[in-house]
Amino acid sequence: MNSEELNRALVALIDKKAELHTLTYDDARYDDVEEELHDLEDDFNDEYGTFLETALEKVHDELSSDTDVLLPTAYLPATTSGKPGPKEGVWIDSEKYSGKEARLTLAPNPVRLILTVGKAVQQDVWKA
Repeated sequence: MNSEELNRALVALIDKKAELHTLTYDDARYDDVEEELHDLEDDFNDEYGTFLETALEKVHDELSSDTDVLLPTAYLPATTSGKPGPKEGVWIDSEKYSGKEARLTLAPNPVRLILTVGKAVQQDVWKA
């Protein structure tokens, strides 16, 4: 797995998602940007899905989570800059963090999975 190519694809996907969120539904470009985003998501999942799903399954196991593993594109943050907010990524049920809201986010630069628990805990739990 070429982690530089994975990172570039992830950044392009997050940037396209962010671009779509800046548009209103009545913007003439909305449908085109939405279609471009869907194409990028499909290509990303086709190219890196198996690799990332294996990593996600491992992290879910390590966190004692019985939450289903979703497609990697579900775990994206809103932007490529900084750390994800406490509501970004996918909610997971974790025995290690019982009673607390835990989320996994697939972040770039470098490609990694970040576990966020409330506002207090944020840590990398896997790196490409």
